Amino acid sequence: MSSRLPIFFIVATVTIDAMGIGLIMPVMPDLLREVDGGNLSQAAIWGGILATTFAVMQFLFGPIIGSLSDQYGRKPILVISLVIMSIVYALSAIAGSIWILFVGRIIGGVSAATHATAAAYMADVSKPDEKAANFGLIGAGFGIGFVLGPVVGGLLAEFGTRAPFWAAAVLAMSNAALGWFVLHESVTDATRRAFTWKRANPFGAFKSITSFPGLGPLLLVYFFYQIGTVVYPSVWAFYGVERFEWSPSMIGVSLAVFGLCFAFVQGALVQPSIRRFGHRKTVVIGLALEATTLFIVAGITSGNILLLLIPFTALGAVGMPALQGIMSRRVSDDAQGEFQGVLTSVNSLAAIMAPLVMTRSFAYFTAPEAPVYLPGAPFIIAGTLMMIAVVIFQMRKRSSAAS
Repeated sequence: MSSRLPIFFIVATVTIDAMGIGLIMPVMPDLLREVDGGNLSQAAIWGGILATTFAVMQFLFGPIIGSLSDQYGRKPILVISLVIMSIVYALSAIAGSIWILFVGRIIGGVSAATHATAAAYMADVSKPDEKAANFGLIGAGFGIGFVLGPVVGGLLAEFGTRAPFWAAAVLAMSNAALGWFVLHESVTDATRRAFTWKRANPFGAFKSITSFPGLGPLLLVYFFYQIGTVVYPSVWAFYGVERFEWSPSMIGVSLAVFGLCFAFVQGALVQPSIRRFGHRKTVVIGLALEATTLFIVAGITSGNILLLLIPFTALGAVGMPALQGIMSRRVSDDAQGEFQGVLTSVNSLAAIMAPLVMTRSFAYFTAPEAPVYLPGAPFIIAGTLMMIAVVIFQMRKRSSAAS
C-alpha cells in the first residue's frame, strides 16, 4: 500500500487541478460576451486568442519548468505553480475587461506546469512496464476532474459568470496545500540533473530530447494528436450553443459525461488493451477511433444523439498513454522532467495553432454571410489531422522494420 501512495496522491492532485479548469468552461462564452460586448462568433474568436496566448507562454516556459524540476524536485514546482494559478483565477474573477483576462492567461501560461510535472513524478516512481498504465491513471484523474468540474461550474453559473473562477481559485490553493503535505519528493541525488539554459529553452530542449533514438517521429505523432484533440476545449461550448442551443448547465453536463467516460477508458482500459494488442497497435486503434468519432460529431444535428455517442468518442483516449509509455521508455531517468517539459511545449504548439484555426473556422461557417452553414467544420479538420497521425505512426513502424 505504501508504494502506491505517491501514485494515489499525484492522481488526486491532477484531479483537483482538472476540476479548476472544468469549472470555468461552461461560463466562458457568456463571460467573454459580458466583458467584450460582442456576439457569440466574436466571443469564440476571443476565446481562441486567449487560449493561444496561454499556449505560447507554455511553449516558452514548459522546458524551463521541466528542467527546474529535474534539479530542484517535482514537489516545490508543483506547489508554486498551483499557488500562482490560484492567484490567476482570482484575477480573472474580478476582470472587468478582456485585457485583464489576457494578462491572466499570460501569467497562467507561465505557471501551468502542473500536468507535466505530475507526469514526470509518475515516470520517476514507475517501473518501465508500468509507465503506460500509470500515465493512463493521470488521464483518468484528469477525466474525473472534468466530470466534477463542469457540473459544479454549470451549477455555479446560476450565481453569475464569476462564481466558478472563485471556486477554481479555492481548489487550486487547496491542491497546493495537498501537494505540500502528502507528496514525497521523487527526484534523488542519483537522478538529479543541473539546470542549464541550453536544455531549458524550448529549441535546445527539442534538440536534446530528439537525440534519443526514434523519438522524433513519435513526437510528431503526438503533436498531430494534440492538435486534433484541442478542438474539444476550443469550440465544444460554442458548438453546443450554436448547434443545439445548450445552456451553460447543459454544456457542463455534456463535459461531465465526456470526462466520466474518458476517466473510465484511461483508468480501466489502457492496461488491458496493451496486454491484448501491445503498445503499437493500441496507439493505432486509439488514433483511428479518434478520427472516426470526430467525423461523426461534425455531422450530428441532435444534442441527445451526441450525448449518447460520447462514450464511443472517449474510446480513442486509450492510445495516448500507450504512446507516452513508448516515448518515456526511450528517455533516460535523469531527463524525465526535461522530456515532460518538451511534451508541454508540443502541447503548447498545438494549442497555439489549433484554437485560432478551430474557432475561426467555426466563426466563418456560422457567420450570417457564410457560404455554407457548417458548425462542425472544426471537427472535420481535427479528424483529418488524426488520420495524418496514423499515417506518420505507421510509416515510422515500416521504416524501423526496413532498417
